[in-house]
Amino acid sequence: MSHPPPRRPDTRTLATVTHAAFFLLLGASLARFLLRHPGEPRTPWIIALSVTLSLLYVLGPAVGATPPPGARAAGGAAPAAPAATAPAPPLGRLLWLGLIVATWVVLVVLAPSFAWCAVPLFYTALRTLRPRAAIVLVALLTTFVVIAQLQLATAFDPNLLLAPPAVAALATAVFVHTERQAEAQRALIDDLIRTRRELAATERREGTLAERQRLSMEIHDTLAQNLSSQQMLLQAADRTWDTDPGTARAHVRTATGIAARGLAEARRLVHDLAPSELAGGAGLADALRALDAGPHIQVRFHLEGTPAPLPGRVQSALLRIAQGALANVREHSGARTAALTLSFLGDQVVLDIADDGHGFAQPRTGTDTGTGASDRGHGLPAMRARVRQLGGTLTIESTPGEGTVLSAAVPLEPTG
Repeated sequence: MSHPPPRRPDTRTLATVTHAAFFLLLGASLARFLLRHPGEPRTPWIIALSVTLSLLYVLGPAVGATPPPGARAAGGAAPAAPAATAPAPPLGRLLWLGLIVATWVVLVVLAPSFAWCAVPLFYTALRTLRPRAAIVLVALLTTFVVIAQLQLATAFDPNLLLAPPAVAALATAVFVHTERQAEAQRALIDDLIRTRRELAATERREGTLAERQRLSMEIHDTLAQNLSSQQMLLQAADRTWDTDPGTARAHVRTATGIAARGLAEARRLVHDLAPSELAGGAGLADALRALDAGPHIQVRFHLEGTPAPLPGRVQSALLRIAQGALANVREHSGARTAALTLSFLGDQVVLDIADDGHGFAQPRTGTDTGTGASDRGHGLPAMRARVRQLGGTLTIESTPGEGTVLSAAVPLEPTG
């Protein structure tokens, strides 16, 4: 259900001026009549009709007979809407306006000096009726004013014939122009509010999707990789439990350690989604140095260049990339050794992960959007997404039988 918009300061000002003008003209007309026609028999009727007209005018807005200026097109009608499509005024408004006009007509018949009270009634008609009906009523009121003024004149005066239509035309034009501007402004405000709501909803959806992607990458690079390692170790322990109990127990102990790290990581994810390896003030180099790829793969770490402070999100992303790359090395490469190299090159930091595994058939060189054999699963797409969010690049080079090198380069903000 549509409701009229709240009255703005400009509409309140117009209403105040209109009401003040009506009562001023009515009072002046009554005073003029009493001064020029003292003691006439019609005087009580003139006073009674003046009081009645005042009461009707005051009680109209109180009973909802007339809307405030600017609220005739409730619900924000379009500025260019034709008059035929405007909502019909309620019966109460029509009855009220009819009583106002009828009382004024009787007053003018008895005392033509009350004719100029029609000017505020122009605005009342324009606010109450549809535009075409209001213009017809204004024309009729103007004609009645002209006749009353000619009756008062002792001689023909062109001003009395032309001035009332000019005033009526000016008042109508000003009101219609103001109404159209107000309706256009309301439509613009409605569009702005609707656009702002749509933009906020879009931002919320995009934020939700980005957060879901980030969470999926966090879970893949931590919990999923840990569970995969535990599964492999426990399967290996199960195969060698009877023939080589010592090795089987070693696999179980390694799986237990991985489970402990996974539990710590899960708690960290629940707490603030930051890598547990970076907790307690540990730097990226220390976290990378502590990584491993399983019991059968030797991992070496190298630090090149002068270490520079890295933002937390850069450290977290590079650590996750290293963890994901080592998981791929463990599960797919058949490598015996892997090398992590963290290089500080002034304007960027580069993380290289190289292995001596079997590689894959078609080498790929740096692309952030490509798909292919190397992009199967969730690991590499997640790495590409992390690097892209930081404005960096991810390069993968591989040759069958010669291993694979993954390189993540992230630009650094210039300092002092």
